[in-house]
Amino acid sequence: MNLLLVEDDLPLADAVCDGVRQHEWRIAHVADASAARLLLSDHTYSGVLLDIGLPGESGLSVLKWLRARYDATPVLIITARGQLTERIKGLDAGADDYLIKPFEFDELFARVRALVRRSQGRVVSALACGDVRIDPAARVVTRGGERVPLSAHEYRTLLTLMERPGRVLTRDHLQRLVYGDEHTAESNTAAVFIHQLRRKLGEGIIVTVHGQGYTIGSAPCP
Repeated sequence: MNLLLVEDDLPLADAVCDGVRQHEWRIAHVADASAARLLLSDHTYSGVLLDIGLPGESGLSVLKWLRARYDATPVLIITARGQLTERIKGLDAGADDYLIKPFEFDELFARVRALVRRSQGRVVSALACGDVRIDPAARVVTRGGERVPLSAHEYRTLLTLMERPGRVLTRDHLQRLVYGDEHTAESNTAAVFIHQLRRKLGEGIIVTVHGQGYTIGSAPCP
């Protein structure tokens, strides 16, 4: 179990982290939305514990950004905002569960275990083009049956293209889908990851449509 805690109440965060580690789980902690997006861009987590009332930017913005990237990582909102309207906002934004502060740690851990079990039981269709296959549930990419290790950004770039077979994505559109509108990536970032993916997967999987952008394969993919 590898969790991310997004919480600006430092005494509470310390207590949660201590409890999680006593369960022999791993946990990373950040205190604001920007730091959360950076870690979620570069790392894969079993689940996210997300406070809504963060300094500056609401935790809901992180949740909406995560779901806009087609990232199905389980998210448990932990917040003092217990009103029904607030719970509905969080669930509508893509949260998997909601826990009101103050809470018992045993209940927190039980809810996390339940979220992760449910996420592991989801049936997610595999995506394939040629001999390249993505299993989104396991976040595994294979070529000819052999696993291909990809960085988090390489994986999300490939997944974004393969989820849109037959569509040509401009470089800017691809970067927005992979990083989110608020990520200040260099203008050639997408091209760099496309180059790395071609090196690992071979030519013919990602095709450049000159003057337009990138697409998957030169023929329809299953």
